[in-house]
Formats: sequence, C-alpha cells, structure tokens
Amino acid sequence: MARKCSVERAEQLVGGFASAKKNITIQYQGRERMESNILTLIQRDAKEKGIADEEIELVDVYIKPEEQSIFYVINNTINGKIPF
Repeated sequence: MARKCSVERAEQLVGGFASAKKNITIQYQGRERMESNILTLIQRDAKEKGIADEEIELVDVYIKPEEQSIFYVINNTINGKIPF
C-alpha cells in the first residue's frame, strides 16, 4: 500500500503546472513580446558581446515597457539592454 501512495505522489510532482508547457506574452501599448523571443534576443545580444553560452549560469530579466526596454544581467556581472 505504501508503494502505491509513493507512486501517486511522484506522478503529482511530475505532472500538472510544473511540467505544463507555458507561453508568456507581455503586451504594452499595442506592442507585444513573447518570453521565448525575449530570451532569444538576450542570447543573441550576449553572444555579440562575446559571451559564450557555456559561460552563462544565471540570467535576470527586467522588462520596462514604459521605457521601451528590456534590461538583463548575466551571472550578476554583465549588464545589457535590448529594445522592447
């Protein structure tokens, strides 16, 4: 009986919201950006700055649509900005 409960608990942890495909879109004054597009643009900008994918461990993103800008920080040290 304990085994069945463990399996059910494991299935609950694997399924549902945690593993669901998610789409995030930011809209502001008639413009929109999808999360995946933002991350691709950040990755491209970082690559143009000479940062290799293997070096990236942490990316913090700050979306400021009122400034028409997306700011990012890579590994707590490298700052960047791309247009919204």
